[in-house]
Amino acid sequence: MKYLIVGLGNPGLEYRDTRHNVGFMVLDELANCSNAQFVTQRHAEVTEVKFAGKKLLLVKPNTYMNLSGKALKYWMDVEKIPIENVLVITDDLSLPVGKIRIRTKGTDGGHNGLKDIQMRIGTTEYPRLRFGIGSEFQRGKQADYVLSAFNKDEVPIVEIKVSDCTEIIKSFATIGLERTMNIYNK
Repeated sequence: MKYLIVGLGNPGLEYRDTRHNVGFMVLDELANCSNAQFVTQRHAEVTEVKFAGKKLLLVKPNTYMNLSGKALKYWMDVEKIPIENVLVITDDLSLPVGKIRIRTKGTDGGHNGLKDIQMRIGTTEYPRLRFGIGSEFQRGKQADYVLSAFNKDEVPIVEIKVSDCTEIIKSFATIGLERTMNIYNK
């Protein structure tokens, strides 16, 4: 069975360690642990890892955040992966730094990457892993905040939670979304 794991972020070194790129951070960690290398393909950086007999296609869109749905839809169609086997990893301003939530569906919550995904696949019902990045910004400074790096006090928390997310992805692929939610949404 094949799974499509899409980490949201922006391509380029200037965005590498920013809050908006936690989706990329999680996939980089999973790929590193599996000795897998991303290669540039259509609309994304892509690699495949195997875990417990499952194939996980890891996709980091290179379309920039606001067009994330283009890459997700392309790889979903090319690989013929059903929506229930897709997991989107995204940053979330409404959660404190490092708080993780897994959901079966939901709104875009003002997140342009999720908005584009939902527009392109025609539904809000797809699995997502939301990674809290906090909301410590002044009014009107949201864009600057999400494109900023985590501060030195947050980095150890983020590193632990990025590692936890790799375990959540493996759980999603092996025991399913509902059981994974029961374990990790505590």
